[in-house]
Amino acid sequence: MALFSLLVAIIVERLKLLPKSWQLESFLSVYSNNFFGKKQLNSKVMMALALVLPAIAVQVASWAIAGLFWGVLSLMLWVAVSILCFSHLKQRQTFKRYMQAACRGDSQACYHFAEELDCNRSIEAVSEGDLGAKVGQSVAWLNYRFYGAVALYLIFFGPAGAVFYCTVRFFSDENQQKSLEQPLVGHVLTLLDWLPSRVFAFGYVLSGQFSQAFASWRKLGFSLKYSAREIVTQVALAAEPSPEPSAKPICVQATLALLQLSKRNFILLLTSLSLLTIFGVVA
Repeated sequence: MALFSLLVAIIVERLKLLPKSWQLESFLSVYSNNFFGKKQLNSKVMMALALVLPAIAVQVASWAIAGLFWGVLSLMLWVAVSILCFSHLKQRQTFKRYMQAACRGDSQACYHFAEELDCNRSIEAVSEGDLGAKVGQSVAWLNYRFYGAVALYLIFFGPAGAVFYCTVRFFSDENQQKSLEQPLVGHVLTLLDWLPSRVFAFGYVLSGQFSQAFASWRKLGFSLKYSAREIVTQVALAAEPSPEPSAKPICVQATLALLQLSKRNFILLLTSLSLLTIFGVVA
């Protein structure tokens, strides 16, 4: 079910069939506003409840419909959750606007959309020439954060695992965007990202220049002092050689190179899942 659900979710996401009001972030925003308030989420107990409640609801639903109608309802639940967790219209539209601005040489718009692309980290580009490389790193990180990590949690922990990761990520983004200090969120997300980031970064090793990327992965992957973002972006940079800069004001070659690397890595993930499904390791 994991392989079929992922393939359907990718098709729906690529075709942009899910409107903005049906994005998972929209549902989680309504959930947060209606079930909890800002003051309530300052409590560790209430914050913990807010993080786990959606996943518990999905798991209970999964148990309730298990085996009904020859498993069709379970398959529909997997597909529905996968589509919701993989639909990221905002990030896709922002990246498209960045590329359009770069093609027409609008540096100011490029900086604006580059900052919007990842709310958790400032781009900190020292020049227009450096901007493309920085955005490429953000692309590699966002590809893990919104696709790779979600896929890994879906494969190994089912729909509830994917929903739990997405819920924690949503509250983490809320903290950054609204300058909140809600408890637990950062620590939980760090724990959730620890192993998947290293697994996904190893995919970059296999998808790019092996020797340089493996040396970087071996150095960073076994250390506790590096964040998930540092591991993913640094290994991606080592796996993909820097292309020759173009004469355009905003160079997009580095961005496109890391985007292609991210696509190859995700294809590798799907191929690995196919083999695991064939050999009966995952359902």
